[in-house]
Amino acid sequence: MDLYTYYRSTSSYRVRIALALKGLEARQLPVNLLQGEHRQGAYLALNPQGRVPALRTDEGELLVQSPAIIEYLEERYPEPALLPADALQRAHQRGVAALIGCDIHPLHNVAVLNRLRGLGIDENGVEQWIAHWVGEGLKAVEALIGDAGFCCGPQPGLADVYLLPQLYAARRFKVDLAGFPRILRVERLALEHPAFRQAHPDVQADKPA
Repeated sequence: MDLYTYYRSTSSYRVRIALALKGLEARQLPVNLLQGEHRQGAYLALNPQGRVPALRTDEGELLVQSPAIIEYLEERYPEPALLPADALQRAHQRGVAALIGCDIHPLHNVAVLNRLRGLGIDENGVEQWIAHWVGEGLKAVEALIGDAGFCCGPQPGLADVYLLPQLYAARRFKVDLAGFPRILRVERLALEHPAFRQAHPDVQADKPA
């Protein structure tokens, strides 16, 4: 498999975690977003949306959008599972993941932030926007996850795959996380786990020196 990725892309980070938790190897092909490589013809020919991640499967098919890629990995390589067998528990994990992937992450995506700046919002206003929406979303996550272990139990799952990259982004934007003890517990556990360490932006080959 080939993974088109960028070291600090939240969505790419999710897919790297999922691959690592499943013990799967993928050749990483960095796409430098700061240098605009995602808007160049060679990459747009692969992914017309011009975003990362994208995954080329062993069969040569190209998949886009992190939720679809992670679902493919879960279905194609079911063990170890990211989702439990129980339907209600699966729905709960999917709910937390969707809250993060649909309601938090898009509102601090670089395209959204640049649009705000283009509308005349200054950097202080942009920072307030980020802090508000990330904070509101994490309040809901804090209420939905359990009091022990990872988000939904003793083993990491889909909710954790989404949460850790969101926390990395929150810290990059200097969002105050002190009011989220459950979330911080999950973060501590995850950062001790080899799969999460392997996927972390700080150890990616395309991170600038």
